[in-house]
Amino acid sequence: MSAAPDLNVVKTYLLDLQDRICAALEACDGTAKFTEDKWTREEGGGGRSRVLADGAVFEKGGVGFSHVFGSKLPPSATAHRPELAGKTWQAVGVSLVIHPKNPHVPTSHANVRFFVADPDGPNPVWWFGGGFDLTPFYPRREDVVHWHETARAAVAPFGDDVYPRFKAWCDDYFFLKHRNETRGVGGLFFDDHNTGSFEESFGLMRSVGDAYVPAFVPIVERRKAEPYGERERAFQLYRRGRYVEFNLVFDRGTHFGLQSGGRTESILMSMPPLASWTYNWTPKPGSPEAELNDYLRPRDWL
Repeated sequence: MSAAPDLNVVKTYLLDLQDRICAALEACDGTAKFTEDKWTREEGGGGRSRVLADGAVFEKGGVGFSHVFGSKLPPSATAHRPELAGKTWQAVGVSLVIHPKNPHVPTSHANVRFFVADPDGPNPVWWFGGGFDLTPFYPRREDVVHWHETARAAVAPFGDDVYPRFKAWCDDYFFLKHRNETRGVGGLFFDDHNTGSFEESFGLMRSVGDAYVPAFVPIVERRKAEPYGERERAFQLYRRGRYVEFNLVFDRGTHFGLQSGGRTESILMSMPPLASWTYNWTPKPGSPEAELNDYLRPRDWL
């Protein structure tokens, strides 16, 4: 008989994960520190948002923890599970987006979360979700391979089929339909994950959460001192516009947060500090900027 879902043990892990990620990113930046903002939600719950700004390496980084609950699920959570409409719920998670200053360093995103509906009922419905993905502007193949090797190793103990499944799910989820391109070079994505064993499902989420720092920090260390100029900066801001488009138009987490009456500042702290939209701009054939197009489609990086 599998143990009942234990929200408190997940919450303890996530608070520690937030601490460890922030410490690693501060060490990587070398100058900037995260400032913490604790908040409460009127209907129930709250969280702690941590934001780093104007660092030597990171222009903006947000690492947020939240534990929220309510009496009625929002539409974004019941679209695939109409039988849960009207149920009480609790959600706990860590979500982060890091926007580096140097255009040669990719933007990165990670999220791990646990959700339970009807938690006090005889048969609570629960699942884990999460993943991480990488959005380079001037991609390097060795960086992309390192990212995916780390992702594959993180989920390898849970079955040979997990990495290809979660990798394909990531490619499919982080896809801008109106642009016909992926948001970046992918990684892992999973949702509604419940193997029937709380311990095994929680173990997989922990493994994904723990893999983010070793996946991202070595790439930052390799690229953070590379020279760049106004051209590279302009391209970075232009491509950041795609990031904004995805988060506002497609992202289920953003929709859930806004529909559930979440804290707007914390939900939108994933946005870049600056972005631009240039009408009908296309890179010159053969330019470094044009190389990105070759990376914005699903492929087997390993």
